[in-house]
Amino acid sequence: MQIVILTGAGISAESGLGTFRDKDGIWTRVNLEDVATPEGFARNPDMVHEFYNKRRSDLTTAKANPAHFALARLEQQIGQLAKRPADDSRFTLVTQNIDNLHQQAGSRSVIHMHGELLKGLCTNCDWRGEWSVDMQTDMPCPQCAHDGRIRPDVVWFGEMPYHMDEIFERLHSCDLFVSIGTSGSVYPAAMFVGEAKRAGAMTLELNLEPSENADEFNEGLYGPASEIVPAWVDKMIAASS
Repeated sequence: MQIVILTGAGISAESGLGTFRDKDGIWTRVNLEDVATPEGFARNPDMVHEFYNKRRSDLTTAKANPAHFALARLEQQIGQLAKRPADDSRFTLVTQNIDNLHQQAGSRSVIHMHGELLKGLCTNCDWRGEWSVDMQTDMPCPQCAHDGRIRPDVVWFGEMPYHMDEIFERLHSCDLFVSIGTSGSVYPAAMFVGEAKRAGAMTLELNLEPSENADEFNEGLYGPASEIVPAWVDKMIAASS
């Protein structure tokens, strides 16, 4: 069986990282045009750096929760199945999150479609690399040495998400698509369920409550991610043993 899993902010909420579009989400407290667009960065890079420095600081104390660990267990199980003769099992984990909690839990093959908070990007030379400290406007790029060109390596509104060709390839060949902790309102991720269904896959939503596109899924299971994701993974592992 080939499985594609999409995770959103809801899977990290119980680790203390805020969601974006909920009633008390991040976008209710700040103007996304100011801190999550190329235009906002051009107008006021200091404000953008302050916003992401705070999120980077929050990430240093956040810990992976049972939902993250459960998906890491499932990846390991699928990997073991794939080593059996004539077995084409494959596990793909796509995340909209820019945190590193999946990696903390032991997930190895994570596709970050919206980039990573602990990486930097130079707008002058396209350098990308690890970046765990605060960013400042006057910092030089490690590669080209230009000042004022370093930004978080995250996908802002109006920019194309990363790895889309690979993601759609996996969606078009999967047997099961599972969406976990997403709002169902952010594109292109919100269209993944439709892509998978057209390819013949079964689709499942695991969420705190039904998402905006919940009616597109074959099935939905609702509750805290730290409870419903491990329970679902346990059933999947038991069925594959």
